[in-house]
Amino acid sequence: MKFNIRGENIEVTGSMRDYVEKKISKLERYFDAPLTSEVHVNLSVYNDEQRIEVTIPMTNLLLRAEDQNLDMYAAIDLVVDKLERQIRKYKTKVNRKFRQEGSPKHVFAELEKEANSSVITEDDDELEVVRTKRFNLKPMDSEEAILQMDMLGHSFFVFTNAASGDTNVVYRRNDGRYGLIEPNS
Repeated sequence: MKFNIRGENIEVTGSMRDYVEKKISKLERYFDAPLTSEVHVNLSVYNDEQRIEVTIPMTNLLLRAEDQNLDMYAAIDLVVDKLERQIRKYKTKVNRKFRQEGSPKHVFAELEKEANSSVITEDDDELEVVRTKRFNLKPMDSEEAILQMDMLGHSFFVFTNAASGDTNVVYRRNDGRYGLIEPNS
């Protein structure tokens, strides 16, 4: 693994860097081959709240987790626990289901961070798109899309419906259940 560790409002010390690398490197035990992807780690401090965000883009999987705590080392431990849960969930539920159906490999796509991190501003009746993201849509059913959305911690997920071939969106409703948006045929 290659690490890209950044700090916002905090100086990333050598011991902090070593601790992050040591903890996140333990995730390699869940994979058959050594990971060659770059691990993006963002450490930040706002109002005495220590925050860590980790993104690990891989060929067949995107792992992303964030956590905050009063202690940075505790936040690192918590975010690694979240990543481990994501990997276990991916390996058990998603792989088992698609191995049984004989389906090809599937890809997680990171859409946007939470809605508040992607801002559309209004200025004199003009709307401005401040970020554009492109990704490949992989065929899957709505259940698989919901699993992937939950693992990424997003409130929506765009995917290609394996049955119809149309682009669909699953989303989390305010009542905690899920909705599906699909085009008229």
